[in-house]
Amino acid sequence: ICLIHFYKRYNNMRGTKEPDMDVDHEGDDQEMREDDNNSENNDDEDVADDSSDDGEDGVYVPGDQLEDGQTLEVDENAYILYQQCSLGPPCLSFDIIEDQVKCDYPLSVTCVAGTQAAKVTANNIILFRMSNLNCVRPRDEDEDSDDDDIPDSEKPVLRMAGIKHAGCVNRIKYNRIGPTPVAAAWAENGTVAVWNLSNVMARLDQPSKEVYREETAPLQAFTGHPTEGFALDWCQTDPGVLASGDCSKNIHVWKPSDGGVWNISSQPYVSHTKSVEDIRWSPNEKNVMATCSVDKSLKIWDVRAAPDKACMLTKDNAHLSDINVIDWNKSEPFILSGGDDGVVKVWDLRSFGGNNSEPVAAFSHHTGAITGLEWHRDDSTVFASCGADDQVALWDLALERDAEGLAEEEKLSNLPPQLLFIHQGLQDIKELHWHAKVPGLIVATSHTGFDIFKTISV
Repeated sequence: ICLIHFYKRYNNMRGTKEPDMDVDHEGDDQEMREDDNNSENNDDEDVADDSSDDGEDGVYVPGDQLEDGQTLEVDENAYILYQQCSLGPPCLSFDIIEDQVKCDYPLSVTCVAGTQAAKVTANNIILFRMSNLNCVRPRDEDEDSDDDDIPDSEKPVLRMAGIKHAGCVNRIKYNRIGPTPVAAAWAENGTVAVWNLSNVMARLDQPSKEVYREETAPLQAFTGHPTEGFALDWCQTDPGVLASGDCSKNIHVWKPSDGGVWNISSQPYVSHTKSVEDIRWSPNEKNVMATCSVDKSLKIWDVRAAPDKACMLTKDNAHLSDINVIDWNKSEPFILSGGDDGVVKVWDLRSFGGNNSEPVAAFSHHTGAITGLEWHRDDSTVFASCGADDQVALWDLALERDAEGLAEEEKLSNLPPQLLFIHQGLQDIKELHWHAKVPGLIVATSHTGFDIFKTISV
């Protein structure tokens, strides 16, 4: 088991200004900085470093109490890559644009995110590209952590371009329909819209001293939901098909039609009794989707049936409280679910539904609500989870307990043997995604910005 935790957060890369898309950003491409001490904290940290010179290295488990003078340091040998960035206002939903990537080092990764700025008119859909991402360079114990010694040629670079958006973005999902890159976005005003990203994506390749901000109308907007919502997903086996679910238990399915528009079901798909929190289409069956809800149930749907009869399987009371997120394994008949109870559960669809079905695995490591989870794209036994306890946890269902190893670290005996890695340092984590083209690379978003990392464990 490899447990790595963060205690110090350095803010050189996290601007307090909001980028110039009413979101105040100046200068050329913003450089993303590795962890760096703020100068005003140097003296205090020197004292902490001096006090720990005689200490011993050990494993920190979340919840452990630090003694006076103790600090936590990142073990950079546990990371192949680790970077941070901030786009200004919090972006609590994002998606990876997998076809815009440089897979060899230094990496280049492109994402689309939706902002939640305090000023309503300052919100945007932002495309951002993190390039020149180099491997972690482990430092000696006596080496200063200041990144001023890093050559300019090795410093990562952040480019952005955006589309003005009316109000905060609750959830955003990327897709490519034919040659056109698009993003579907749930807005806090109750509108679901699909946006053409072609122009802003091209802007990322054009050097500029200002962040480009486009004002344009969406390809299509739907105002038929009675309230706002968060559930949103593109079908990967039927191009252009989209499902959106709201806080009033309704689900609408969008199907592409001639002329570049969508036919949206006028009658909602209804079976949940409370807010639909997440939707995932089957990775294999184009007419099948899964949903979770505040009503504590998981449901499997066949959208070929009439909307009021399309729910085929239901697992009631799947969690003790609201179920926030789900994900469908791409190669095995398993679904992940995570709820406000802090538990991550694995369900086998071959025995799913009814009051007697039980999860094949349940993990209660997190101490706060589960806010995000996702299966690894290539390894069917590996997944990641994140929660309100500010942890990103990596798991491998194939692992079993090693009694000899636990003898050396007795306090690890209370941890699930499937727990591979814990990453900390972000505050109020909302979403995470694996990169399909860079195996093991994770991007996570929170109120404090984005972390991009790849560990030695996966």
